[in-house]
Amino acid sequence: MKSHTISSVIGMVNMTLSIPNKIHEEMKKYSEIRWSEVARQAIVKKLNDLKILEKILEKSTLREEDIDEIDHIIKAGLLVKHKKLKKMKEN
Repeated sequence: MKSHTISSVIGMVNMTLSIPNKIHEEMKKYSEIRWSEVARQAIVKKLNDLKILEKILEKSTLREEDIDEIDHIIKAGLLVKHKKLKKMKEN
């Protein structure tokens, strides 16, 4: 794994990011890309997504049992869809 340091600017901290060698080799093909900026934007987006999720959860009245039931319904639907697709590919 290679380590990349996100560039430091006044008011910012440095952060070391470890990535697999294979990804690093691909990144080198695009040397014009500021990968530290890509990482920064991804972190900011994730933080914004988490803030939105927190706001939604604050207002949620779902119980754990409700979540388990929804999970079961979704998985059952995915299984049906998967079986249909598999049959279509076989024909």
